[in-house]
Amino acid sequence: HLTAKSDVYGFGVVLLELLTGRKSVDKSRPPREQNLVDWARPYLNDSRRLDRVMDPNLAGQYAGGAAQRAAALAYKCVSLNPKSRPHMSAVVSALEPLLALEEDSLAGPFVYVAPPDNGSSGGGGSREGRHRRRAGRRKSGDVAESVAVVVERE
Repeated sequence: HLTAKSDVYGFGVVLLELLTGRKSVDKSRPPREQNLVDWARPYLNDSRRLDRVMDPNLAGQYAGGAAQRAAALAYKCVSLNPKSRPHMSAVVSALEPLLALEEDSLAGPFVYVAPPDNGSSGGGGSREGRHRRRAGRRKSGDVAESVAVVVERE
């Protein structure tokens, strides 16, 4: 059943993808690491071990306190018990202060580069769907470039 709490779970997965730089399911990884939520969950509430799951491409260029709070929030969002997951309004309230954290603040904008999708989703789908996929990637020769998301702080 799709509920508001399943939406919160989905957001938690996206938040984990941003924190770790990994896909939610990656069959190319060892069996214990293929499911992102199952692999990352034990590390999310342990500040001493959180660096084991953080995206190495971020190279520590993030506020440590903000990463810990975001990881703790992701942990709550992907709780096995739907009733334990926060409401989306609480998720937004928890994320907003992270933008204002001054400790270890970034010198410039945060740039997240999504790896190109190497898998083929098949040729089906609507014309609009195919257009959106093409708009998300540009081809340079035979290599698809990554998609970047830039978030600038005011």
